[in-house]
Amino acid sequence: MHTPGRLTRRTFVTAAVAGAATSVASPSRASGASLRFHTVGRVRRSTDGSSVEYSWPGVSFEGRFRGTGVGIALDDADNDYDVQIDGTTVATLVTPGRTTFRVGGLPDAEHGVRLVKRTESPWATGRFAGFVAAPGGAVLAAPRARSRQIEFIGDSFTAGYGNVSTTRDCSSNGGVNRNSNADLAFGALTARRLDADHQLNAFSGRGMVRNYNGGDPGTDFRTYYERALLNIEGDVWRRPPGWRPQVVVIGLGINDFSTPLNPGERWATREELTAAYQAAFHGFLDRLRARYGPRTFLVVSSTYLSDTDDFTRSAQRVVQERNRRGDDRVRHWYYDDPGLDRLGCDWHPSLNDHRIISGLLHRFLAGLPLRW
Repeated sequence: MHTPGRLTRRTFVTAAVAGAATSVASPSRASGASLRFHTVGRVRRSTDGSSVEYSWPGVSFEGRFRGTGVGIALDDADNDYDVQIDGTTVATLVTPGRTTFRVGGLPDAEHGVRLVKRTESPWATGRFAGFVAAPGGAVLAAPRARSRQIEFIGDSFTAGYGNVSTTRDCSSNGGVNRNSNADLAFGALTARRLDADHQLNAFSGRGMVRNYNGGDPGTDFRTYYERALLNIEGDVWRRPPGWRPQVVVIGLGINDFSTPLNPGERWATREELTAAYQAAFHGFLDRLRARYGPRTFLVVSSTYLSDTDDFTRSAQRVVQERNRRGDDRVRHWYYDDPGLDRLGCDWHPSLNDHRIISGLLHRFLAGLPLRW
């Protein structure tokens, strides 16, 4: 069933949620819409206050309503979303555009609704204008924020690039966006397992000092980290007072080290690249420590790239130096497993891999003296 909102087959509501899903064009903030929702991820309030804007992957909105249905007011022609009712995914919206997507035919009772952004859009801004009650119903107070908080910083591995694909070549099965779901990446999986709010601040192809294959020189992940909207130069995310994660997991280095240096790059040798990477990482950790204070655990992660393994050795040296300076809340987490198949798009982690990595991370976090 395809509607004007270009919905996937998941638009058919499963047996667990009896109802009907439709999509109707409307203003970006539907009449009667309320901004009563809990936000997971980085957003910025629009200038007129009628919506929130965002571009990082995995941003989600959680609400509660009473009645037989709910509308979701969106304005986004670039991203894909999952809609969940009472914990069950009832629809996937593929680049829905400016619309109010409606789910109806539910039991007349209180329900939970969740909208989650599956895809990356560093070039574009999405807008969410709130949940809209069906006739005779009401949007209820927003769910409370969770006390546990985790921030994930990284690249395509963290973003869930191509993770739901069944083939490494995604050119013939919808491309990377149709085969990516940040909500099923290892960070989101781990956060749900721990009942934690999280941020998924990930940007495919970006490294700490060097992007994949030396691309887009003069920029790197740090160029964008402070932004709420990645496509707006100079934008600055305003940290809400309640956002102070107990753990920050940083996965930057795959793009720095996975390809050989090209002629004309600013580093003449791998040794120079390694030195620049480590120096930049220390500066980045200084920034995080200043923002979140001395009690937050900063977890520097790495994984297997090659037998030379400049990535892991560099990550280990950064952590060892921080510990030597007296900060024992900087830790190194190395993840690998024989079960990893790299069957996602372009040899990225598959959904199976993300589940394995999430399990490894969960065990690692269980070993930290966290006071959740």
